[in-house]
Amino acid sequence: MSDFRNTFKMIALGVAVVAGLVLQSTGAKADTMVVAGGCFWCVEADFEKVSGVSEVVSGFAGGTVANPTYRQVTAGGTGHYEVVQITYDPSVVTYDQLLYLFLRSVDPLDAGGQFCDRGESYRTAIFVETAAQRQSAENAISQAGQELGQRIAVRIEPAATFYPADDYHQDYYRGRQIVVTRQGPKTQANAYEFYRNGCGRDARVRQIWGDDAPFLN
Repeated sequence: MSDFRNTFKMIALGVAVVAGLVLQSTGAKADTMVVAGGCFWCVEADFEKVSGVSEVVSGFAGGTVANPTYRQVTAGGTGHYEVVQITYDPSVVTYDQLLYLFLRSVDPLDAGGQFCDRGESYRTAIFVETAAQRQSAENAISQAGQELGQRIAVRIEPAATFYPADDYHQDYYRGRQIVVTRQGPKTQANAYEFYRNGCGRDARVRQIWGDDAPFLN
């Protein structure tokens, strides 16, 4: 019995060591940030292209209603923004770099929404968790303002509960489900492209940022 126990302990120890090595080799540190840049489909599509970003989730933050629906938020009155939660590896892309990309992927001069989407849920914002993040956000906004020579309307908000949107809204720009649009039935991906172009997002970003716009073809 004693030999059996010793053998069992050796096996258990070996399993623990191997598991620890696997975790060390695969468990890259991940941080998150939450930003509001108008339509969350578009912000998600942009930031999923960034090296070091492992996940972007569309959702809502900053309001007064728990577990809000898309209809509630877009109708107004809940105080929520459409946001994305970006999960990233800070050893590959930093918080400051993501702020730089974010500010140049939106119209930072518009306080009333973004592009064709108007109202409080479509305003731009950076949600910060720490004093260091607030300072980074302030620096990034100041730099953008100096570059454009205009006042930046992007708000800095304290960290708030993030509520993921329904599955229907996640990776919408890749979707193959058929939806009905004003131009007839389209896949989600085609409907997304039609919406993005029709809303004038890329045209306005190009007008403001020119070659500094990071996500334009």
